[in-house]
Amino acid sequence: MWPGIGNCVAKFVGVVGYIVQYGCVTHCALEYLGDFVICTGPSMEPTLFSNDILLTEHITPRFESIKKGDIVIAKSPSNPRMNVCKRVTGMPGDKVILGFSTHVVPRGHVWLEGDNRSNSTDSRIYGPVPQGLIRGRAVCRVWPPKEMKMLTYKEATAFPR
Repeated sequence: MWPGIGNCVAKFVGVVGYIVQYGCVTHCALEYLGDFVICTGPSMEPTLFSNDILLTEHITPRFESIKKGDIVIAKSPSNPRMNVCKRVTGMPGDKVILGFSTHVVPRGHVWLEGDNRSNSTDSRIYGPVPQGLIRGRAVCRVWPPKEMKMLTYKEATAFPR
């Protein structure tokens, strides 16, 4: 009836197949390897500011290789629909002094705090955070371009508590 319609359909199906394949590869890369995160709020100032874009990796949290001093993206314990960007300041077994009380970080948990201690809702409010809520580790600030830098440093130079 219409000459060449079979050829057009075959090309269309081929294009759709490629789109699905690339979509699956992209999904797996963003879910299991890493992604980009936009920071909001003042809790990590002066290290990170609102609207900074971070490159994060998801491999370290999956192998439970997070270290003290790492900046992580985690599900908020008080609002699971929201992610938080905080620094790991306590590992399982660490003693954290908070005012006149001492807290021991339980196994399978970490203590998260913002660098801007006077303006941060963190483990001082909601307590130790299960490691299973950690979604990624911040590797690099990529935006704004003039502020691009790696977000790794030696534990000895960590921010004072």
